[in-house]
Amino acid sequence: MRLAVIPARGGSKRIPRKNIKLFHGKPMIAWSIEAALQSGCFDRVIVSTDDEEIAEVALRWGADVPFFRPAELSDDFTGTAAVIRHAVDWALQSESSFEYVCCIYATAPFICPEDLARGLSRIEQGDCSYAFSVTSYAFPIQRAVRITDSGRVAMFNPELFNTRSQDLEEAWHDAGQFYWGTVRAWLDEKLIFGQDSAPVILPRYRVQDIDTPEDWVRAEWLLKAMQAEANGTEK
Repeated sequence: MRLAVIPARGGSKRIPRKNIKLFHGKPMIAWSIEAALQSGCFDRVIVSTDDEEIAEVALRWGADVPFFRPAELSDDFTGTAAVIRHAVDWALQSESSFEYVCCIYATAPFICPEDLARGLSRIEQGDCSYAFSVTSYAFPIQRAVRITDSGRVAMFNPELFNTRSQDLEEAWHDAGQFYWGTVRAWLDEKLIFGQDSAPVILPRYRVQDIDTPEDWVRAEWLLKAMQAEANGTEK
């Protein structure tokens, strides 16, 4: 069996109530719930929350909320792995056994059912503990600069100043959408960003972290552009 867990606590600070704030006509979390349900990958889709209003919204959009997350797992310092482990522990005690568990972030409006299915296919090959969404950096990270205490700039890798961009190794980062994992990996809180993980590559135009109001505005622009493109193609 396969379980989807969507973590969604109520205490977001930079964008208050962001998990249920309306995004293009739907509560933000609804985009993740719908993608999970439409993917056909899961026997059950649950939301892990400490908040009654979030629970009500999640239920309205088709997810289950079989428990409320304890306060000690709902503060600003609790990591995702601990939250998923709590949900996995609950599932193993309350339900039939699960083989794979997918953490889906509640603020991932560009998540696609097809990508979730690709992630499942990858982890089912049996040679990795996790399969998660990644995308490439738009610019070579080797050319990154920092601002010094004196207000000047300095390269992180000055020895690569004269290296052509096309000769630098391409770098990738977490796309912040979903993380397939084996039950054992989640229970052990095994490191996700390690050699036992496989990438599910997404295009950059479908990736946007939503941590600040600026991120939210950019995400709205991206979705409007994607919808306009789709409507133009349909015509």
